[in-house]
Amino acid sequence: MTADTLHALLGRYSVGPKHLVEPGPDDAQLTLMVQAALRAPDHAELVPYRFKLVRGSAKQAMAELFADAARAAGKGEEGAALDAERALRPPITVAVGARIDLGHPLVPAHEQWAAVGGAVSNFLMAAHVLGFGGKMLSGAKVRNPAIAAAFCEPGETLVGWIALGTPARKPSGPARKPDPGQVLIDWHPACKQDH
Repeated sequence: MTADTLHALLGRYSVGPKHLVEPGPDDAQLTLMVQAALRAPDHAELVPYRFKLVRGSAKQAMAELFADAARAAGKGEEGAALDAERALRPPITVAVGARIDLGHPLVPAHEQWAAVGGAVSNFLMAAHVLGFGGKMLSGAKVRNPAIAAAFCEPGETLVGWIALGTPARKPSGPARKPDPGQVLIDWHPACKQDH
């Protein structure tokens, strides 16, 4: 029999914003998601990430910011309206920022980035266990200076947004994944040749 946690992990799937409906998680459930994120491996307990909750009237402000960025990128009014509508779709959005200490004497940057990824993964896993759907979104918007400045403190990097809500329907099945044998392979050290 598979352990409950492993069963939940193997059953997790991403749900995009257009398939998320109300209700979104409440404050107690969001706190549990953050507690799960904080359990991700994090060398020296740096916590190199911040989650910024976007809900209520803040969603409209985010939609306007995305629309302005679309206009600046030459997408026109139709593109601006589409980007604004996408921002408003999920019941709750969580912006993810990273604060990577490039000069840390003990923890290299790649380990700090791994902690950010682990935290996001744990956050989404907790959402799934609590009955919500979610998906991490990024793309060109994270590189937009106006959007990054709106979501990040000095020294932070905008990683993306987590869309959260209740799945509108059950998925037809998990997305096709590679065979585990393609990912888990035996390592063999290179043989030294005498010259």
